[in-house]
Amino acid sequence: MSALRTPLVELLGCEYPIVQTGMGWVSGPELTAATSAAGGFGILGAATMTLEEMKAAIAAVRRRTSKPFGVNLRTDQPDIVERCGVLAGEGVRVASFAMAPRADVIARLRDGGVLVIPSIGAKRHAEKVAAMGVDAVLVQGGEGGGHTGSIPTTLLLPQVVDAVDVPVIAAGGFFDGRGLVAALAYGAAGIAMGTRFLLTSDCTVPDAVKRFYLSKGVTDTVVTTKVDGVPHRVLRTSFVERLERGGAVGDLVRAARHGLEFRKLSGLGLGEMLREGRAMHKTRELSWDQVVMAASTPVLLRKAMVEGDTRYGVMASGQVVGMIHDLPSCADLIARIVREAEEVLSRLG
Repeated sequence: MSALRTPLVELLGCEYPIVQTGMGWVSGPELTAATSAAGGFGILGAATMTLEEMKAAIAAVRRRTSKPFGVNLRTDQPDIVERCGVLAGEGVRVASFAMAPRADVIARLRDGGVLVIPSIGAKRHAEKVAAMGVDAVLVQGGEGGGHTGSIPTTLLLPQVVDAVDVPVIAAGGFFDGRGLVAALAYGAAGIAMGTRFLLTSDCTVPDAVKRFYLSKGVTDTVVTTKVDGVPHRVLRTSFVERLERGGAVGDLVRAARHGLEFRKLSGLGLGEMLREGRAMHKTRELSWDQVVMAASTPVLLRKAMVEGDTRYGVMASGQVVGMIHDLPSCADLIARIVREAEEVLSRLG
């Protein structure tokens, strides 16, 4: 039996223990379907979609592949109960979450036959969600892109593997077969990659933005709280540096402006946004200043990932960006990672 035939492969129903993370504005139906069709496990980034957009995107994935896939949600979305029902009704294999979902959301999804996999950045968070009954955890080390913690993958991963009894997926710093074997050696059941899958030909992010990513090195990212009030690893740009220098009043004014723009994009009414804000304040333990700033993230990410604006958009990225130099298809990327992993395993054996 191949070492790559891990418990994660059995759980997800895919061929290889390689997961594409659910990135807002990035992992649409094209990337998600291409990943799953190639033997990995694609996750649709629906946290930035309306309910109707999510339904249409799920249907679009289904048209492209019959392989299993997941959908990324936010537990504080005001229509989360209805979204759970859609995933169950559509037979979606996995619901993933960037923040720990509520216990009632976990129960609702699992009752509907949907696996629940949250992302965590600390051992205590892994222990908490494991006790709540999740099916696996995705562990992201500090070198990972987007919202991130400060503990590197090489320390966080063995901590979590030793602490929980569910399959652990390693994220943060992975891009090739060597990394996959290293993760398995630590006790993980597979790896998850965001930046690496963003930089593929199947991803619909504008080519100019991809070229911008490819020009960066491992020191060209920065962790900032100026985007939405919580630590966020992004590409270092002159715009991000200006955000870093900005004062508190400017942050709130900008965040309020982006909040209004997000309201227009999402179709949310003012009452729904207020309810969502209260949920974020409670479930994610954000201050009210951070709640106001949180609306900045989808707007600033959209500017780059959809509109192609590298000057004023914010581009989430792991430090691994400096190790990536090409734009393969998902099929070629996954085949390459598997081949490299098997070569490493053979050499070690």
